[in-house]
Amino acid sequence: MEKSILLVEDEKDIAQLLQLHLVDCCAEVVWVDNGHEGLRNALQRSWDLIILDLRLPGISGLEICRQVRSSQSYVPILMLTAKSTELDRVLGLEIGADDYVTKPFSVQELVARVKAIFRRCDAMGRAVSQHEEGATLVAGSIVLDVDKRQVLQEGSAVELTAKEFDLLHHFLSHPGRVFSRTQLLDSVWGYGHDGYEHTVNSHINRLRSKIEPDPAKPTHILTVWGVGYRFGQ
Repeated sequence: MEKSILLVEDEKDIAQLLQLHLVDCCAEVVWVDNGHEGLRNALQRSWDLIILDLRLPGISGLEICRQVRSSQSYVPILMLTAKSTELDRVLGLEIGADDYVTKPFSVQELVARVKAIFRRCDAMGRAVSQHEEGATLVAGSIVLDVDKRQVLQEGSAVELTAKEFDLLHHFLSHPGRVFSRTQLLDSVWGYGHDGYEHTVNSHINRLRSKIEPDPAKPTHILTVWGVGYRFGQ
């Protein structure tokens, strides 16, 4: 089945190059070159992926990301950022972007990332379809409803982004197991590349801020120094 991608990028040469190569992903690519059109299109229909430049005329990519997540959309969002905008990358990950690629980037790498996102989404879809209706994972006071993609802590709903949910789901599915950052990139994001561990760190920190009684002294997502992370009760 053909995938649909919304590409929000104001640099024409980059956008046309990406459109050309993303055909390899069997994807329909709709390109817009400004933030206003990007936001309108993002909210107007369902997409399999949004590729979003953070620096846009009109409305910033960060604001588009924030509004898409506020609409309770779980569409994967891949950010395009400049190397000099680390703060923007951190903010983007914290408000719900799934991943980022820094400019200048290899088109082959970006296409590989897109394919990995699609593989991961398809795998998650198959896994969910195999669960019985109402299937849940429980760890202490945390209850994760697989079908509803809902998390409760002590009976109260916890608002998670799509990738935060996937990360927590992965931990709860493997209680006590230690995962390196590279393993988490491979399992949750669908790829593992050195240099992108910050993506994992940002999501771990954000998830801790939402489920830990004291994020500075976590009791659920534990750091295993020199190795990675594991989930404790």
